[in-house]
Amino acid sequence: MARLVKLNTRVDHIKEQFFIRNRIAEENRQRENAAAIQIQRWFRGCQVRAYLSHLHRKATVIQKTWRGFTARKHFRQRVKTAYFLMKMNFYNEMAVKIQQRWRGYYIRKYVHNYYARKMYLEALAKKNEQIRSELEELAEHQRRERARAAMEKEEQEKSAQAQRLHFLLSTKQCPGVFNSPFRPEPDEMELRLRRVKPLRVRSPPKQARPSNQQPSAALLSPEKLPPIHKTPQGPFRPAVEVWWQRQRPLEPSLRTATSITALEEAREELRRHEWRTRLIDQPFLPFTNAQQNRRYEALLHTASPYQQSEYGTKHFREEERGKLQGKKPFKTVFTTCHVFDKFGRLYSSAGKIV
Repeated sequence: MARLVKLNTRVDHIKEQFFIRNRIAEENRQRENAAAIQIQRWFRGCQVRAYLSHLHRKATVIQKTWRGFTARKHFRQRVKTAYFLMKMNFYNEMAVKIQQRWRGYYIRKYVHNYYARKMYLEALAKKNEQIRSELEELAEHQRRERARAAMEKEEQEKSAQAQRLHFLLSTKQCPGVFNSPFRPEPDEMELRLRRVKPLRVRSPPKQARPSNQQPSAALLSPEKLPPIHKTPQGPFRPAVEVWWQRQRPLEPSLRTATSITALEEAREELRRHEWRTRLIDQPFLPFTNAQQNRRYEALLHTASPYQQSEYGTKHFREEERGKLQGKKPFKTVFTTCHVFDKFGRLYSSAGKIV
């Protein structure tokens, strides 16, 4: 109770101190708030920077791990690819060697046999030597023939020259040009002149001409006529072909070879052939008016001289009702039958199938 009384006495002092401290707090609140903000900012900055540094370190670890994993995976893939390529190259080389050996063996044994090829080349070399020797003999023979022909030609020319110069033959009284007395032996031409006979030149007979007749202008003209050949000139056909053309039989034209009534006869023969081969004299014309006015002709299986047949029109077959007692009733299906007559007309008849 005393304490309460003491407190009541000090109320004014407490209020004064409250207001004083409140004013001091209000005065320092802004500065303390700014200081608190500065401290919080620095602390939070340090905290965020530490967290970011931690995140950077963790991200670096993650990136390092992932990049190492991807690099190792890529490297393993490249190693695998290189190993596969190396293996395929090795297999290809081995396959090429196997194919090379097999193809060489097959070619040498079945296609180009070595021993057969060797025998063929030896036989070919022998044949070439034989042909070469034969060609050399033929060439030598032809050379001798040409030399003999040239010698004969030269001999003939010398003989013709000796015939032309036969008047230079020496006699007992006068030595000739080719028999000089200063030579120990006579010349070759002298010996040739002794062997050959002189060349005789026959002049054509001269025709007597009257003294009062003047020579013609053709004889006095300086131009000479062309020589007359013994064989006819020109591209004439052979005599056998001309004789065959004269002896060939007569070839009449189409107008003279056929008769005047050939067309009518051919048409009549065609008409007879069609009449023999066709089955229906009057063909069926479904989309024309030719069948409208034609009278109906009854068919053989639907009509008779006495009465009309009921087959296919009244009932399909006879039915005995007594035998069908107690049995399951049959199902009746009505159908329509289409019939064509000999003229192609269509008739329909109704019937039933049980």
